[in-house]
Amino acid sequence: MSGPAVILCRTKYPENIGSAARACANMGCEEIVLVGPQNFDPDKAAPLATGKGMRILEKARQESTLEAALSGYHDIYATTARVGGWRKGVMRPDQAAGEMAESMGRGKEAAVVFGPEDTGLTNREVEMCGRLICIPTSSDAWSLNLSQAVLIVLYEAFKKGPPGEFRRQDRGRAPLITHGERQVLYKHIQNALLDMDYLHPENPDYFMMAMKRFLNGIDFRRNEFDLLMGVCRQIGWLKRVADKNREE
Repeated sequence: MSGPAVILCRTKYPENIGSAARACANMGCEEIVLVGPQNFDPDKAAPLATGKGMRILEKARQESTLEAALSGYHDIYATTARVGGWRKGVMRPDQAAGEMAESMGRGKEAAVVFGPEDTGLTNREVEMCGRLICIPTSSDAWSLNLSQAVLIVLYEAFKKGPPGEFRRQDRGRAPLITHGERQVLYKHIQNALLDMDYLHPENPDYFMMAMKRFLNGIDFRRNEFDLLMGVCRQIGWLKRVADKNREE
């Protein structure tokens, strides 16, 4: 892949999907994923996509959930116009582009998620992504058209060019885990922490958020994934043994 994938989540208007596909063609992006598009009509999207954009759109993958769409990527960026509160560590598009270029040069695949035109991504969707991008605008007119936002983010990624100066992933090393595998690992870690009475049982997802933010900064490889999964399984086994002994 020459650049980050574009994931359009719950897009309302097919014309915006077409315009986003044209932006992808302009900036060398080869992949669009549509998550639960509302009233998607290829005939309405086609005129805005133009010829080259339409070829990208014809290959677009459709998923019913964002979780399914993200499963094959390593670094996920959510776009947001709302900052503050718990939405910390927000990057400008140029900052994110530099990070993407370096990670993709090491064999990782990146994706940028854009929410629906009227409401943007939900808190849960943002929390799934791990990284945040906000496009600076005038305070008097901060709302951007979806395809404009796509173009700006991809333009910054395009300026970084092919990351040839970075070493590719060594063939002798274990592959990096995907986003989907990372979510499986997080679930097993959460269960293990519950077994150890480390997490509060009434709201473990909330208390797990800080742990996920910490773990998101680690590039786990498959052998490390297997090791941690084994540790979690052993903790679960010990918990079951302890529970059985107490019952006897």
